[in-house]
Amino acid sequence: MGLDGFYAGEAMGSVILVTVVLGGGAAVLTGRAIAKSWRSPWQLIAAMLPLAAAARFIHFALFHGELLSLPSYASDFAVFAAVGLIAWRTTRAAQMVRQYPWLYARSGPLSWRKIGQEN
Repeated sequence: MGLDGFYAGEAMGSVILVTVVLGGGAAVLTGRAIAKSWRSPWQLIAAMLPLAAAARFIHFALFHGELLSLPSYASDFAVFAAVGLIAWRTTRAAQMVRQYPWLYARSGPLSWRKIGQEN
């Protein structure tokens, strides 16, 4: 199933603009905000539900996409959830190292390790 199966009748440019640029940017900001307030990633997932609905409305209102398309909504949600979770995890890793420098050190962009542990 190609892109046409998920975004039937919508131009690739509008999908990239709305889903990747606008929605992805909002997902990054939401992921960072939720991580900075020390909230759970499940709250991020819940926040992506109305964001995906808003993206569907923008597709519908500006680019004549289908408003009530479950495959399009699900794919928007999947993109936003993935981008938001990466932003959440990156922010959380930085927080752990900054908040507890005597306990943790960075071990990558998405992770941290206890100081003194090799793995």
